Amino acid sequence: MTRRVKRFLLLVIVPAVMLGVNVPPAWSWISELRHQRLINSQEYKEKFGKWDVVELPDDQKVNAIHAAVLPTGRILLIAGSGNKEDMFNAGTFKSLVYDPATGRSRVIPTPDDMFCAGHTFLASGNLLVAGGTQRYERLDGAVTNAGGGVTVKNENPDAPVRSFPAGTEFRSPEGLIYRSTHPFEVKPATKVATRRGATVTASETVVFAEAVEPGPGYVAVGPRQYSINGVPPGEEQNLYALGQGMTLEKQDYQGIEETYEFNPYTEAYERVGDMVFKRWYPTLTGLADGTVISVSGLDGTGEILNGQNEIYDPATRTWTERKDLTQYFPTYPALFQTAREDVLFYSGANAGYGPAEQGRVPGFWNLRTNILTPIPGMRDPDLLETAGSAWAGPVQDQRIAVVGGGGVGESPRSSARIDTIDLDSPNPTWQPGPLLPEGTRYPNLTTLPDDTMLISNGSRDYRGKGASDNHNARIYRPQTNTLDYAADPQVGRNYHSASLLLPDGRVMTVGSDPLFNDAAGTIPGTFEQRIEIYTPPYLFKGPQPTIAESPPTAPLGDTLTVATPDAPRIASARLLAPMASTHVTDTGQRSVALDITKRDGGVSITMPEDRTIAPPGRYMLFLVDDRGVPSVAKWIEIPAPGPLEET
Repeated sequence: MTRRVKRFLLLVIVPAVMLGVNVPPAWSWISELRHQRLINSQEYKEKFGKWDVVELPDDQKVNAIHAAVLPTGRILLIAGSGNKEDMFNAGTFKSLVYDPATGRSRVIPTPDDMFCAGHTFLASGNLLVAGGTQRYERLDGAVTNAGGGVTVKNENPDAPVRSFPAGTEFRSPEGLIYRSTHPFEVKPATKVATRRGATVTASETVVFAEAVEPGPGYVAVGPRQYSINGVPPGEEQNLYALGQGMTLEKQDYQGIEETYEFNPYTEAYERVGDMVFKRWYPTLTGLADGTVISVSGLDGTGEILNGQNEIYDPATRTWTERKDLTQYFPTYPALFQTAREDVLFYSGANAGYGPAEQGRVPGFWNLRTNILTPIPGMRDPDLLETAGSAWAGPVQDQRIAVVGGGGVGESPRSSARIDTIDLDSPNPTWQPGPLLPEGTRYPNLTTLPDDTMLISNGSRDYRGKGASDNHNARIYRPQTNTLDYAADPQVGRNYHSASLLLPDGRVMTVGSDPLFNDAAGTIPGTFEQRIEIYTPPYLFKGPQPTIAESPPTAPLGDTLTVATPDAPRIASARLLAPMASTHVTDTGQRSVALDITKRDGGVSITMPEDRTIAPPGRYMLFLVDDRGVPSVAKWIEIPAPGPLEET
C-alpha cells in the first residue's frame, strides 16, 4: 500500500469512524437544544404554558406527603416520617413552610408522625390535621411475634378512668402473655336510667398487642378472653379484654388519634382534642356550618374502621362520635359538601385500603337519614382506586369530575377516563368526557381561576412500576367537555404527590414515591423532593389585571367593591378555596363564581347567599380579564354565619 493511499484512507476512514461514533450523541444534543428552544419560545408558552423545576437546599428538603396553601400565601409541606421507617423509629418528624414568592423556606417542629393523616382548612384559616402513623406495616414473612387487636371492656359505670402504659400484659386462658404496643385509656361504662332501673353499656377500647416471645407457639386461633395484668382480683369480672386471634400474618399500618391545628400566622402546630378513633388514611371534609367530619382510616390495630365517623367542632376544639352516621368507606374517600346542607357526594375515588366489593360505588350520603344512595354508570367502575376527583367549573354548576384511577391494590390496570356528573340534575347520571392520552393513576387535579382544570402527572402502573410515570399534562375545559394539550412536566410524579394553585395563578407540584427507580424493578425507589411550578398559558398573554384594594371580609349575600385600574376589561371574579392535598385527594378545593358589576375605578362583587356554596373560611379572590388572564389573588374571609333556621 503506497504512502498516498494510506494518507487517503486516514483522511476518509478515520473521520467517518469518528462521525459514526459521535453522531448519536451529537444528534441528541441538537434535538434537545431545539426542544428547549421550542418550549421556551413565546408562541409555545402562550399555547401550552411552561414548567420550571425548583431545587431546595439539602437541609430544607422534605418528603412532601401533604401540601397546603396557607392564607399567608406560603406553602405547608408535611412529611411526618415521610414513609421512612428509620425516621419513624428515630422520632424524626418534619414539616416545611415554603414561600413561592421569595423561595425561602423554614423547617417547622412537628410533634407527632402526621404521615398519612387527614386535613382540611377551618373557618379561622387554621389547617386541621388529624391522625397519622402509630406503627409501620409488617409484611408477610417479616412478622416474628404473633399479634392482633384486643378490645378492652369495662362494665363498671362507677369506675374511674384507667390509664395503662405500653407493655401492659394480657394473659390468655392458656397462660400465653401478650403486651400492648402502646399506652391506652379505659373509660367507665355508661349507665342510663330506665323505668325498670338502668341500662349499663360497657365501654370499649381497642389496642394492639403482640406476644412476648417470637414463634408460632403464640398463634391463637378464634376468640378469647384475656385477663389484664394490674387489674385487682375484685375488678376482673368488669375489666377484661377480648381478642379474635393472634397471628403471624401481615400487619398493616396503624393510626393515631392525635389532632392539631396548624396556625398559619404563628407557623406552629396547636394541640387540640384527640379524635375518638385512631385513624391512618382518613378523609376530613369541611361541612357547610364550619364543622368537619372525619371518616374511614386504619385504626390502632391496622384494621379499617367499620363506618365509625366523628365530627370536629372548631368552637370547642373537640371531636364527637356520631353513631347515627355510621357509614363504611374505603380509605381516603373523596367526599364533597354539595349545595344541599345535609348531603355529601362520594365520587368513588379513594386511596385503597378495604375490600374490593365494599364501599366502592359513588353516591349521595344524606347526613339526616344516614342513607347512601348509589349512583352507578361510570365508565371503568372497578378502576376508582387512586383516581382524582374535583368540582368541574364553578361550584354553582354542581358538576363533579372523576379522572383516571386504577385497580384495587397493586393492580397494573389503570383508566384514562374523565367522567362527570351534574349533581343538580333531577336524575344525576354519569356523562363520558374525553380520554386522557394514557391510563393514569394518581392524577393531580387543579382548578384554575379561568374555570379550567389542570390534570397533571400520574403513572400507568402502581406507584410508577415499570418506569410508567406519565410525563404529560392536559387542560380540561368543563364548558365544552374537551381537553387541551399542555406543556409536559419534567418531573415524573405518582404516589404521594400533590398539586396546589398558588395566589399568583401558577400551579405547584410536589412529591412522588415510586416503588422502584428502574424499569426492571430492582432498585428501590427514591422520594422525589424537587418542586415543579407550572405557569399556565394565560400568564403569557400580557400583564395581569391588578387588584388595588379589596375588603378583608365578605359576608354571604353582601355586595362589595374591589378597586382595580383594569375595571373596563374585567370579565369575571372567582373565589378559590386554598388547596390542601394528599394522595391526590382534596375535598375542600372549589371555585365560587361571583356576580360582578363594573364601576368607575373598580368592580362590585356579590357574594353567594348559601353557605353550602361558599363555606366559611379564607379564599383567594381573583379578577379575570377578557383575555382569560387572572390577577394576583387577594385573600378574603367569609365569616361563619349563624345556624340555619329550620324550615
